[in-house]
Amino acid sequence: MVNAFSPASDLYPLETVAEPVAAHPTKVQYPSVPPGLKFLRLKLRLQALVSGEWAFRSAWQLFTTPRQLPTKAWEAAALAQATQHAVQAESGRIVYYEWNPAGARTILLVHGWEHRASFWGYMAAGLVAAGFRVLALDGPAHGASAGVRATLVSFGDAVQAVANASGPVYGVVAHSFGAACTAGVPVRFNQAAGGELPRLVLMSAPSSTRNVAERFADLLRLPHSVVERMSRFIQQQFNRSAESFSLVEAGRHLPVQRALLLHDRQDLNVPFADGEAIAASWPALDFRPTNGLGHNRIMREPAVIKEVVEFLS
Repeated sequence: MVNAFSPASDLYPLETVAEPVAAHPTKVQYPSVPPGLKFLRLKLRLQALVSGEWAFRSAWQLFTTPRQLPTKAWEAAALAQATQHAVQAESGRIVYYEWNPAGARTILLVHGWEHRASFWGYMAAGLVAAGFRVLALDGPAHGASAGVRATLVSFGDAVQAVANASGPVYGVVAHSFGAACTAGVPVRFNQAAGGELPRLVLMSAPSSTRNVAERFADLLRLPHSVVERMSRFIQQQFNRSAESFSLVEAGRHLPVQRALLLHDRQDLNVPFADGEAIAASWPALDFRPTNGLGHNRIMREPAVIKEVVEFLS
């Protein structure tokens, strides 16, 4: 279990569907407190009593260390028609995949925390059927890419490396943590041709970096001082405030012709209120709520894929 973007599969059962299924109400994630979470809370509470800095270091390591989740049954099929490539980023070797290289326009898919390129299998198939060339990367410390830890900045740098290597990018579809990285860092697309991105689709995106940190701290019962220390650490490391990465701050300034935000009303990882906050701060954004898809199934729901294809076309 790590940060608030995580599917947290050790805290509730992994989805095991082999193909998209009809929408149904999202299950409650934490019906009882698992033993592993109780242990982490106790460990961090004891560390905080001894040293706030010690607790912060432990919490930061948890926050930036994704797990490699068990492979789902449909992931191999998702990559069967793709060609694997690699590019070098500051974090190390970044693996990415390409479908339909002869496609007329390039769409880049950016996954979320503890996901990987193969999680986009259904979306990639829908885009290929519509004639697009499709790319999807494994972020740093995710999938087949190098590393053991990842931050917004290192993840954004990896997306930037793939974008630089891919040629002109017509559209980007980014989910959750990937949306925060792409739009919050932000990644710069088509720099040789004026720097404008024709289409951007964000899914299940968090509105505020601080809100994510506070949800993480609440889950682990961390003292408020640890959240404050995280904010100061980000300022020191990246010479900018934590909130400067937030979509409510960065979104409306992006050089994008058209942007779409999809967010489910029953999303328990990133609350629907985050989507509403982004939409309120970004007047030109096309905000389309969904119902009953939760945080992850929105990526492979046929009706959503159709909607994304139509928006990108």
